[in-house]
Amino acid sequence: MAFTTSAGQTRTSLAEINITPLVDVVLVLLVIFMITAPVLQSGIEVAVPKTKTVKEITEQRLVLTIDRDQQVFLGDKAVNIHDLPAKLRQPGSDPAKQVIYLRADERVPFGAFASLMDAVKQAGITNISIVTQPLDTKGH
Repeated sequence: MAFTTSAGQTRTSLAEINITPLVDVVLVLLVIFMITAPVLQSGIEVAVPKTKTVKEITEQRLVLTIDRDQQVFLGDKAVNIHDLPAKLRQPGSDPAKQVIYLRADERVPFGAFASLMDAVKQAGITNISIVTQPLDTKGH
């Protein structure tokens, strides 16, 4: 943008904004969020079993986790398995229509896994999906 002074000289204004530093900062923030987002999603370390058929979790649902030390987590908060049915019951929602995802470490004994499934069924939830990882078939 140019303007003329009272002396007749043409000058340019300094109103032009240099957006290069702004773009640099935005890209750095984008990279930081891309790196930290998967870490924030689930902080509980669980080695889930591998299977051939895997359905990707696309919706936000309740996730129940049992780690290798048989500690039970609802979301990312530790919970006592005996208190679990009461915590899973959500007021105003039909438990038969409620969906829950169950993540279990592959080293968890089947008895502990069955106890967790029983606690979920005591809450009236019958739609339970078990989280697994895809089976690596590259070498076979």
